[in-house]
Amino acid sequence: MEKTDHDLLRHPLSLAGAALATVSGVLVTALVSASFLGFFEGSPYLGVVAYIVLPSMLVMGLVLVPLGMSLQRRRRGRLAAAGKTEPPLPTIDLNRPRVRMFVLVFLGLTTVNVLILVAASHRGIEVMDSTAFCGSCHSVMDPETTAHSRSPHARVRCVECHIGPGTSWFVKSKLSGSWQLVSVIFGLYPRPIPTPVQNLRPARETCEQCHWPTKFVGDRLKVLTHHSDDAENTPLKTIFLLHVGGAQGTRARGIHWHVDPGVHIRYLSDAKREKIGTVELTAPDGVRRSYAVKGESVPGGRWREMDCVDCHNRPTHVFHGPEDEVDAAIERGGIDRALPFVRREAVKALRVSYSSADAARAGLRAHLSDFYAKEDPARAGERRGALEKAAQELGTIWERNVWPGMKIGWGTYPTFLGHEAAPGCFRCHDGDHATQDGRTISGDCDLCHQLLAQDEKAPPILKQLAP
Repeated sequence: MEKTDHDLLRHPLSLAGAALATVSGVLVTALVSASFLGFFEGSPYLGVVAYIVLPSMLVMGLVLVPLGMSLQRRRRGRLAAAGKTEPPLPTIDLNRPRVRMFVLVFLGLTTVNVLILVAASHRGIEVMDSTAFCGSCHSVMDPETTAHSRSPHARVRCVECHIGPGTSWFVKSKLSGSWQLVSVIFGLYPRPIPTPVQNLRPARETCEQCHWPTKFVGDRLKVLTHHSDDAENTPLKTIFLLHVGGAQGTRARGIHWHVDPGVHIRYLSDAKREKIGTVELTAPDGVRRSYAVKGESVPGGRWREMDCVDCHNRPTHVFHGPEDEVDAAIERGGIDRALPFVRREAVKALRVSYSSADAARAGLRAHLSDFYAKEDPARAGERRGALEKAAQELGTIWERNVWPGMKIGWGTYPTFLGHEAAPGCFRCHDGDHATQDGRTISGDCDLCHQLLAQDEKAPPILKQLAP
């Protein structure tokens, strides 16, 4: 019988390619259809499977088919030259009960295996999407994971901000993660991890999935409590209205004016974005202005379009200063305010350099014990419980913010939200950035907030707000 071109498909490579292409094609069709129907919405892992992995396997299968056909043609030629015939393929006769049973068992087991694979893959995707998985590199990610766990975004998974929806950024993150994996294995990662992250996905594609600048927020009342360093650890209140603003009618107001869709701001800064040289503003009416500090330059400066993280640079991984941490601990009762000078001494003890968490806990406990033994020896026994509780609280505070192994100390990662721990707003709003015709970026405090009370024991405004 004369051989036909269909016989060229008998090569195992062609058969494997045809099977691979068929299975991949069916799975791609199923996943894409499920995606259009709303299943697996927003999962970058399933997106990469449906749009990258499986299509790649489909193409590979299609390539294997002609490759196998070519090899089969050569094989046929060699057999013909030797006067031999090609052995027939095995025949599957479904009329035979034993063969029929074998085929049914094979198909059944294959179906079970596919279901197991799908379930395992889905669970694997859930695991890789989890915060626990992202924080599993203990020495590197412990500081960030700890900060995340006590942040306003503690219930938001890492991938929702660091990757976001869609496949393209998933692929970029995994390519970047490949080098990060090598760095972790061989200890090549920098200590501390440098910030800001230069290849972070734009905030408009991540932050604004939940927060959007066009929403008008108006003014927000903020009440901050600090404690003085006197014997009574006197609580002092600072109260102000924060002009968050946003879009209102046809124009934007307040702080969120900076990220209104009609306003475009870009700036030239150093790598850490702490020093800003030139600011370019394109207003909603299309007028462009350039503000710069006369006589100053930013060597090696980089241009960047302003978005949320230029002010909210630590929206989740927040490392607080010792003063703020101690104030909060006293306010919630973690440290007994009745201990004289405890605020002052707690901050002083936290500022000491310790080599490890154990050394810190021992040093903090010793500092408090020594101080109060000298301050009032007669009451040392009476205060033992309060001092032990305070020492435990200070140890926890230290462990949340200081990581010697990663060279993270107090102030390593300042926040630009405000202007206390870092220049923050004053990077631009300093009155020195000016246009050629003399317009300046105002440093007027009332642009962002209205101060109602500052470090007062009993500000009258509190009685008006909560009579």
